[in-house]
Amino acid sequence: MSGHFSGVLQITDLDDFITPSQECIKPVKIEKTTTSTGAKIKIQDDGTYLQIKESGEKERLTKVEISLSDCLACSGCITSAEGVLVAQQSHEQVQKVFQESLRLRQEGKHEDSHILCVSLSVQPVLSIAVQYGLSPSEAMGKLSGYFRSLGADYVVDLSRAEDIALMECQEEFLRRYHERERAGNKTALPMLSSSCPGWVCYAEKTHGTLALPYIARCKSPQQIAGTLLRRQFGRRLYHVSLAPCYDKKLEASRSDFADGSTGEKDVDCVLTPVELEQLLAGEDSNGLGLAEVEPQPLDPFPGTKAPDTICSHKGSGSGGYAYHTFIYACKEIFGEIVSTVEFKPLRNPDFMESTFERDGKVLLRFVVANGFRNIQNVVQRLKRGKCPWDFVEIMACPSGCLNGGAQIRPSDGKPSKELLNELEVLYKQLPARDPLDSCHLRSWSEDEEEKIVRTNYHPIEKAPNALNIKW
Repeated sequence: MSGHFSGVLQITDLDDFITPSQECIKPVKIEKTTTSTGAKIKIQDDGTYLQIKESGEKERLTKVEISLSDCLACSGCITSAEGVLVAQQSHEQVQKVFQESLRLRQEGKHEDSHILCVSLSVQPVLSIAVQYGLSPSEAMGKLSGYFRSLGADYVVDLSRAEDIALMECQEEFLRRYHERERAGNKTALPMLSSSCPGWVCYAEKTHGTLALPYIARCKSPQQIAGTLLRRQFGRRLYHVSLAPCYDKKLEASRSDFADGSTGEKDVDCVLTPVELEQLLAGEDSNGLGLAEVEPQPLDPFPGTKAPDTICSHKGSGSGGYAYHTFIYACKEIFGEIVSTVEFKPLRNPDFMESTFERDGKVLLRFVVANGFRNIQNVVQRLKRGKCPWDFVEIMACPSGCLNGGAQIRPSDGKPSKELLNELEVLYKQLPARDPLDSCHLRSWSEDEEEKIVRTNYHPIEKAPNALNIKW
């Protein structure tokens, strides 16, 4: 599983992450062929190691495996509590809960069963569409039909929650901008987006008080939808989210997104396209592929009367946070109506900038930064106090959420870049909706809004490793 977490969770040696760190102390026996002559080691394109002897003979070396069980016996990489939480986030757990609820209903114990709800993000739906040769709308309908065949009572699209997240992001930027201009608060900007849990976890555990004041308080669409669904269905709700990255499992497990008195989580389980594939291929699927599933319509999102059709938002395939916030800021701050925003690559295609100028002076500077290399660039500028941007849309995965760590990878030899291009084209072809189309959903009080759309992030101190203590 750990191979599908985002790069920032894999590349660092942080205590709470499911990946062998530099402090890993598991004793391992490396099997290799003994030889009296020299040999060279070559790294293949797929990441495997090849031993080339002087005779020219080649031997593929066995990769050392470290399991979750090994990790739970060690304090170097992961806490046992977080290991248990992530273990509960599996397709086997979804099957178990669904089957138990169906059994209770058959016995007439409806009040003891769960209300089963599945929310669908656009990125994994596109991944499924490409994998099974379907159009995006066909994939959405068949996923609705498939989850209903498992016992789901409600299947909803997350695009309305994305609308709410975008509107909150826009308004928070405006508040921060005025706070900087009027009060001189130097930590008000740049505002760093908060919808990527891989980036947030990395910031909390690596940069703490340096980065956290700049991170937006806005919840991700997944968690906003979880809160609204919990308000609608109450304690019996069991909410499954289909998301493009394993990092979303860590997000759903955060104590900030659970009721302090009852322990009920806004999102009970996160499934990914990779796991959904395993679910479809499992014994319980009875050999029924997604192509044979009868499509079913979606249910209305909480607060709406009609189900939505699959759509996108202008800008990046991660939701367009920089794009929409840029347009909103130009209008609200400078009275300028901007119809389109062009982000131009800086150092690489995953580091793009757009500026708003008037009379030759740059008034706004927005950036999209995807991947660990570009995140480091932003963080280093924060450390030096020389960050020139007003807003940064940050995603841990290179190319953003369409390239999420748990999106289905090519199995037919197709290059990954070609698949990503296909997903990007599909995303841009979807009808794009204005977030303001969902403004009527925000009919709650200010106190309620604080709980529904906002959260807080906390610096997490690195747990000491007993083996590193110098006596």
